[in-house]
Amino acid sequence: MTAQPGCLVLIVGPSGAGKDTVMRAAREALSGTSGFLFPRRIITRPADDAEDHLPVTPAEFATHAFALSWQAHGLSYGIPATILAALAAGDVVVANVSRAVVAEARRRFRCHVVEITASAPVLASRLARRGRETEADIAARLARAAAASGADETIVNETTPAAAGARLAAILRRCAGGS
Repeated sequence: MTAQPGCLVLIVGPSGAGKDTVMRAAREALSGTSGFLFPRRIITRPADDAEDHLPVTPAEFATHAFALSWQAHGLSYGIPATILAALAAGDVVVANVSRAVVAEARRRFRCHVVEITASAPVLASRLARRGRETEADIAARLARAAAASGADETIVNETTPAAAGARLAAILRRCAGGS
């Protein structure tokens, strides 16, 4: 029996929606289950507590091989090319990406897009607590958040990370062909 090609699950959504938190909860819910990969993004941004990424300089970024890469907010982001072997093996690969790369990813891979979002007041509060942006930056992010995501499914993350993570884990199991 030949393994079906894997599925690249693209996590999209506005800043402050809790994408990384929900992904972490889903990863914990799936711990001990094989066939799921949550690769670290490579970003030209210093390390922080909010996101587990590989921080690199722009020069270092240029030396990496990527399955997908993009620019946003003056930074470079990439999903390492190492995911290609996992996809070829039939695994489900889960990556937080920009909506700007969804069309390219859909052309190149078997994809399922999941939007993680929250209401505007919840997003504004989370962004303010993060302390990275000015009020004007937050307003601009909220305006962009209203844009259509083209997602196959949406998770509204306004209860607990465990609840949203369980919902994402269920979606990932379906993508893997499980129940």
